[in-house]
Amino acid sequence: MTKTFKALYVSQEEGGFKKEIKELSIGDLPGNDVLIKVSYSSLNYKDALSASGNKGVTRKFPHVPGIDAAGIVVKSDSSDFKEGDLVLVTGFDLGMNTWGGFGQYISVPVSWVVALPAGLSLRESMYFGTAGLTAGLSVEKIISAGITPDQGAIIVSGATGGVGSMATAIMSKLGFDVAAISGKNEDGFLTSTLGAKQILNRDTFIEKYNSKHLSYSDFAAGIDNVGGPTLSGILKSVKQYGIVTCCGNVSSAELNTSIFPFILRGVTLTGIDSAQAPMPLRKKVWQSLATQWKPLHLDQMIQEIGLDELSEKLEALLHGKARGRYVLKHE
Repeated sequence: MTKTFKALYVSQEEGGFKKEIKELSIGDLPGNDVLIKVSYSSLNYKDALSASGNKGVTRKFPHVPGIDAAGIVVKSDSSDFKEGDLVLVTGFDLGMNTWGGFGQYISVPVSWVVALPAGLSLRESMYFGTAGLTAGLSVEKIISAGITPDQGAIIVSGATGGVGSMATAIMSKLGFDVAAISGKNEDGFLTSTLGAKQILNRDTFIEKYNSKHLSYSDFAAGIDNVGGPTLSGILKSVKQYGIVTCCGNVSSAELNTSIFPFILRGVTLTGIDSAQAPMPLRKKVWQSLATQWKPLHLDQMIQEIGLDELSEKLEALLHGKARGRYVLKHE
């Protein structure tokens, strides 16, 4: 086994933070239960924040970001996994304060590790990554609430982003009509690739559905990925006993809305936290993603990149210019 590996290394310097591809030592990794040679990772908004030096995400630098990783076990101190096992890790503290998947090796506690489900390759698991798991947890909430395709369309915000694109594609695969909210001119991607039946301009949606205490009840459920006035509008536009999931704040962390969706329509607002999702639920959703929830055009939703392109794509994510999913392939 090699004693060194390449990684995106983020260090704090006077006046800011520096990103560079650097050769690191296996000995620099923490002494956890499972050592994994990373084959693929994926890019998320939280990675972009960490790589930019955001202390709300990563407290200590230098650091290797990457909240997702899929690869091969090369050493295990646990009987749950053995050398050669194919595994994936998403969330928990990976890529936040524990060196993550933007390095060619990670060392993690066994409680973070999921065996790769049958039906998924390592590469495909990172097509999903945290974004896919988050989308899957949102879909699970909606289905568990008893929402069915015949009850009406599902509204999804941030539909060209990582979570939004996955949520749109999964719900479409399951037979739901999806109304996609986006501020980008990506009609072909949203309809042909993701399967959306309707596209709503973000500003037009906010003006139509967020101008009153309660709005038209046009949707059976909602998946919000941006927060702020868009989330408020979704809450006001959902039908009787509908459910709205919430997992992002790229628009705003504030929610200013009325209580009428809750007391007049019985709408439920539920939060999604994929980072700390309990392992039984995590395994259940991954199994669904590997089988009946796998989008029809999954390979068309991603763009594969190498370490040399990583900084550029993280900047695109940070400034809301990403489309679909970026998957990092390690050499």
